[in-house]
Amino acid sequence: MASHTPRTSESTQQLKEDLHHLTQTIEELVNATADDSRSNIKELRDRAEKRLKETRERLEARGERLYGEARDNVTQQADACDRYVHDNPWTSIGIGAGVGVVIGMLIGRR
Repeated sequence: MASHTPRTSESTQQLKEDLHHLTQTIEELVNATADDSRSNIKELRDRAEKRLKETRERLEARGERLYGEARDNVTQQADACDRYVHDNPWTSIGIGAGVGVVIGMLIGRR
């Protein structure tokens, strides 16, 4: 799953940039047409403002939900690790020592 993280991060960043550009464009359109008195332009302007507001609210809600899920997932995994260490202290010490030996050997080869 870690191999997907950079790609996911890049696509998330690209989505943020795209949405930012879209938002700027719509805001420019809304501002440019604010003084136009034709009814169809006013209607389009109102619809664009409404759509922009709805989109922002949905994205904020989704972002908050995803953040909450990620936070809960990390908390659950940390709790599981903590329980494992408390339930198996000698195994945990052995794993830590083994990892330390491997890292020491790798550093010693330099």
